[in-house]
Amino acid sequence: MQIAVLSGKGGTGKTTISTNLAKLMGGMYIDCDVEEPNGFIFLKPEVEETEDVFIPVPTIDKDKCIACKKCINACQFNALAFVNEVVLFEKLCHGCGACMLSCPTGAISEIERSIGKIHKGKSDNLECLMGILDIGEPMAGPIISQLKKKIDDEKITILDCAPGSSCNVVKGLYGSDYAILVTEPTKFGLHDLKIAVKLVRDMNIPFGIIINRADENKNLIEDYCEAENIKIIGKIPFSKKVAQLYSQGKLIVEDEEYKNVFKEIIKELEGVS
Repeated sequence: MQIAVLSGKGGTGKTTISTNLAKLMGGMYIDCDVEEPNGFIFLKPEVEETEDVFIPVPTIDKDKCIACKKCINACQFNALAFVNEVVLFEKLCHGCGACMLSCPTGAISEIERSIGKIHKGKSDNLECLMGILDIGEPMAGPIISQLKKKIDDEKITILDCAPGSSCNVVKGLYGSDYAILVTEPTKFGLHDLKIAVKLVRDMNIPFGIIINRADENKNLIEDYCEAENIKIIGKIPFSKKVAQLYSQGKLIVEDEEYKNVFKEIIKELEGVS
């Protein structure tokens, strides 16, 4: 079962939920927030393998090029231009291969260019993977795709998606069996939660809500969920203790009180599996 954890905005506690659930459930944890991964800070796996992630980019044989510009016209990403000769802007290239297919003289071939890395390790019985996009690289999608190829369908997998609702979030969410939307009881939290709800509904993925930093009073998130018939599968209480554990890079399930909170969330998840 693949469970994607996402949030409409950053800072709601998405990684806190992801890492603590993964630690208790076992299986696999995959940090798909490759532009700013931080799950390994809390899970502390021993990294056993590291691999580069490559994308194919064109290289042009100037002796064969006849400056017909068909490759430029074929490129949908403006990665090619003509300035006395065909010029490649490699960081705009998506590696689709259209330029190579359109070239009538075979002047274009492909080479591999590294855009980031994947780290793999273990934290007790939990298999952990993390993608890291190289600084200055604009495309995280290929790293997320490479991470997801490593999913073991026999294991419960927690996918810690990027915040927001960008194409990176869609790529992490795609193919999941269930989504957990993490939010906070503020107007900003509600505004961005609505965007995330629309996304999972458009993708036809069943989902539930976890309210982080909740207090004992009924809040605007609960009112919204009631009105929209959305299930709240858990609440993480607003607490100084949680902040202290987080600031020390510790999992909050190390505290028995919060361990029980996450066990109740897991029971809710077992009901939808």
